[in-house]
Amino acid sequence: MVVSVLIVCLGNICRSPMGEAVLKEVASKRGLDITVDSAGTAGYHVGEDPDERTIATCRKFKVPINHSSRQVNKADFTRFSYILAADESNLRNLDSIKPRDATADVKLWGSYLDNKPIADPYYDSIGGFEACYHQCVNLSNAFLDKIAAKE
Repeated sequence: MVVSVLIVCLGNICRSPMGEAVLKEVASKRGLDITVDSAGTAGYHVGEDPDERTIATCRKFKVPINHSSRQVNKADFTRFSYILAADESNLRNLDSIKPRDATADVKLWGSYLDNKPIADPYYDSIGGFEACYHQCVNLSNAFLDKIAAKE
């Protein structure tokens, strides 16, 4: 079975597309075959590219990123094995729309490492985006370690 993961933040232009790109890259470097996507709990930016600072940060660290923003939908709860929220607010939003037939394991991404949320860098400088990147790398490795231990 291929593991499938949906990374979720609010608008799907900063944290979650970066998390998607980083998790794909870390898994690839580890030789793991997983499917990764990202979405937002809000539909503010549907169809938009990631924030230019998200793209610049991924380029700086040589992580490919190619994403068009979308909003979480009910089908995601059965299509993905794991839905990982960037912070507690997004986790609450996911829990509030989670259908009864959901099969995905819906958790705070930070629960795989230190229970810390990923701070939203949108109103921050490029330094906030780079901090987000490093946190995504650490969370990706912690998540993949736990998943590998289950298999």
